Amino acid sequence: MQSDSDLYNKTLAVLTTGDPIGLIRDGAPPDEYSPEAGTILPRLVGAASLDELREIVHQEFARWFGAKVAGEKTRYDRIAIDLWFILHPTHS
Repeated sequence: MQSDSDLYNKTLAVLTTGDPIGLIRDGAPPDEYSPEAGTILPRLVGAASLDELREIVHQEFARWFGAKVAGEKTRYDRIAIDLWFILHPTHS
């Protein structure tokens, strides 16, 4: 079982790598998505499917940045997949 801090760090890494709204690409620091990781993390365990996981991540980005900046849900596909495999490593 992963510790909360390990799961947080992995979640932040996935968000940073995925960079769904381009902040890292535009020069923001690597911890730019820390607040989002903090609000996404408690909701991850409730995701029963990949689609629910993508919905959670998209909702949090829309909450933090607004729907227009967050963009389409499909922008979060890769992030959801990566998070799913972190949460369910035996199903990868």
